[in-house]
Amino acid sequence: MKKKLKDALHRFKVETFKLTHQGVPEQDVAREILEHTGQALQNAYHFQFGKDPSPQRAEMFQTIKSVALETLLPPVVEKVMRRITVLEHQHASMVKLLDELMEALSED
Repeated sequence: MKKKLKDALHRFKVETFKLTHQGVPEQDVAREILEHTGQALQNAYHFQFGKDPSPQRAEMFQTIKSVALETLLPPVVEKVMRRITVLEHQHASMVKLLDELMEALSED
């Protein structure tokens, strides 16, 4: 039984290490990260003015928003989504580990 527990823990550690220390994530994980990033960027907030603004002011705000959404936010959001996705996969691996441990303990 001790060997089963040790093997399950080792598999969990190896999977977690590969997931967190890879330079380039697996294709499925990379696709998932890009999907989350795209969804987050599509949910950008829209600003509303209290009064009718001048056309120059509205154009200035629209330009700032466009620059932020197209150049500044994507790398930041992608890094945040990468971390969230890695944590989600670690969580799933931990649940799998707990299932294996409970099965090993229940057998004896």
